[in-house]
Amino acid sequence: MDMPRRLGAEFFGTFWLTFAGCGSAVLAAGFPSLGIGFLGVGFAFGLTVLTMAYAVGHISGGHFNCAVTVGLWAGRRFKGADVIPYILAQVVGGIAAAAVLYLVASGKPDWVPGGFASNGFGDLSPGKYSLTSCFVIEVLATFFFLYVIIGTTSKGAAVGFAGIPIGLCLTLIHLFLIPVTNASVNPARSTGPALFAGGAYIAQLWLFWLAPILGAVIAGLISRWQHEAPDVSA
Repeated sequence: MDMPRRLGAEFFGTFWLTFAGCGSAVLAAGFPSLGIGFLGVGFAFGLTVLTMAYAVGHISGGHFNCAVTVGLWAGRRFKGADVIPYILAQVVGGIAAAAVLYLVASGKPDWVPGGFASNGFGDLSPGKYSLTSCFVIEVLATFFFLYVIIGTTSKGAAVGFAGIPIGLCLTLIHLFLIPVTNASVNPARSTGPALFAGGAYIAQLWLFWLAPILGAVIAGLISRWQHEAPDVSA
């Protein structure tokens, strides 16, 4: 598949993940009497990955996440020359989704953006968790997200069903991670909302790039040993 089509798939996939996932938190989580809560937000994020994995996964591989792209490269499952273009498409998709979400949400009378589904530690953590706690859990959660992605797409895994466990894994991650960091495991998803939430969230954005990418790289390196795969990293 040619690169423009692949980048388009990554843009729209990341847009949908950010818009629908963060939108579930901004627009629906706390809605009086009908709010979907943490459980609903967790499933919303999982469903975004599940739906887009089947919609465009065959075009781009269905990364929708800078950490996934880097982790697959570390595991020799993705070409190094394609990493930066993929990351740029994902970040632009996340920012565009956040811009549209902000436009929609701000149409409600007396709406206050607050954290705008951004991620944070310390005072910006939903549960006021420390920097160390947030760093460790983001690394661990992203590690297992990549571990599931690589395992379910490896030789010998059930063909055609990878999107289901991957989507469910992201749902599970959100169920325990939302109270700690508001659940990142995805630098592109974190960047878009942070730009609209303001300076304090932007100042903490570094952690939600560093920790997910570190966790993904560790998973990629382990996969070289654990799963047989052709080397496509050149």
